[in-house]
Amino acid sequence: MRILMPRIWKPICLVLVLMACGCDRGNHPSQTGKPAPDFNVSDGTSSIHLANYRGQVVLLNFWASWCAPCVVELPSLQQFHRDHPEYPILAVSIDESDDAYRRFLVQRRVDFITVRDPQKTAANEYGTTGWPETFIIDRQGRIRRRFIGATDWSDPEILQFLKTL
Repeated sequence: MRILMPRIWKPICLVLVLMACGCDRGNHPSQTGKPAPDFNVSDGTSSIHLANYRGQVVLLNFWASWCAPCVVELPSLQQFHRDHPEYPILAVSIDESDDAYRRFLVQRRVDFITVRDPQKTAANEYGTTGWPETFIIDRQGRIRRRFIGATDWSDPEILQFLKTL
C-alpha cells in the first residue's frame, strides 16, 4: 500500500531543505574563527593588501555599483565610517566597468577605501556569492562575523560587538 503525502508536505519539505542548505550563509558561517584569507588587489588607482591591516578590526565589504542592496546599505556604511574611523572599511567592488565604478564613487561621495576587482579574486577567496557581503576581521586576522545583504550599520549591537574584538 502506497501512502500519498498531502500536497502541502512537498512545499514544506522543499523549504526545509533549502533552509538547511543556506545555514552556512548566516552571520556565523563555518569561516568564523578561521584566518581571513590574505589578498592584494590593485586597480591602478588604489590597492588593498589585507595583511597591512593586521592589528586592527576591519570591515571587509564586497559590493557592486549595480547592486540595489549595496546602494541601500551605503549611507549607513558611510555614516559608520565617519563616526568610527578606528574601524577601517575595505570595500572591494566586483564592477566590470571601470567607468560605472568611478561614476558611482563620485556620485555617492564614497569616502572609505575601495578598490575594483572585476575578476572577483578576493571575493572568491571568501566564497562570496551575494552582494553586499561584509566580513568582520579581528586584530589577529580571524573572521569573526559575516553579514550578508544590506546591513544597517547604525545598529548599536554591531558597534558593541566590534568593541569586544
